[in-house]
Amino acid sequence: TVLFAALLSFDKLLPIAIFGLFAVVTWWLLGLVAGRRTRADERLDEFSNPAKRGEKGKKSSVSSMLEKATPAMANPLQPKNEQEVSKLKLRLTQGGFRSETAPSIFLGLKFIGLIAGLFVCGGPLLLIAGATQKTLMYVVLIAGGLFYLPDIVVWWVSRGRKQQIFLSLPDALDLLVVCVEAGLGLDQAMRKVSEEMKRTARVICEEFNLCNFQLQMGRGRAEVLHDLGQRTGVDDLRALAAILIQADKFGSSIAQALRVQSDSMR
Repeated sequence: TVLFAALLSFDKLLPIAIFGLFAVVTWWLLGLVAGRRTRADERLDEFSNPAKRGEKGKKSSVSSMLEKATPAMANPLQPKNEQEVSKLKLRLTQGGFRSETAPSIFLGLKFIGLIAGLFVCGGPLLLIAGATQKTLMYVVLIAGGLFYLPDIVVWWVSRGRKQQIFLSLPDALDLLVVCVEAGLGLDQAMRKVSEEMKRTARVICEEFNLCNFQLQMGRGRAEVLHDLGQRTGVDDLRALAAILIQADKFGSSIAQALRVQSDSMR
């Protein structure tokens, strides 16, 4: 009984409780950012359903608060150059966080986690247990854990998205081959795949829809396909994009290129 009471002592439960609470809040906030509809998604709906044109997406109060509060908190952690900015945006995009404010919210959450670990958790712990070497080590570990918690969440979400794309790509590729061989262009084939597989392969359909939207806006096909491979982070999809770019560049058969890539994945 004494041992059980010692294990459940307040000074040991407090850091765990704060870490767990912040983990849940961080996961929820990043999920809220990922679930928000980007302007590209809204424009896609407008193209597919003209009746929705003119409607403006409503932001939740939490999203608005995050957009206003996190830029100031993210300033101490802002990347030093454009290369670091591009890496951060790519990492967030691979997790489905495409909002323009996603980097600021991400860095703001990291800063909040660091402050929460040092003061909200470290302060009471130091008052209760005293400034011992063991207590200071706990404070540093908790602050570091909360600081890197948003990175862990983004990595986990990105891993799930990549897995979904990897598993659904063979079926999507087979359907692309059928559509192209039936006489559809690549743009129309991707649109058809998105319509047919939107319930079973949501992530890859979102990516194909975004490609179609970019093509309709006048971007070059090679650039759109290259971005498709980069922002998903899936090697097979990156290889498919490279093959389609070569086929488009040299005037080769797109159906044959798709078939070769489909056979290589079997």
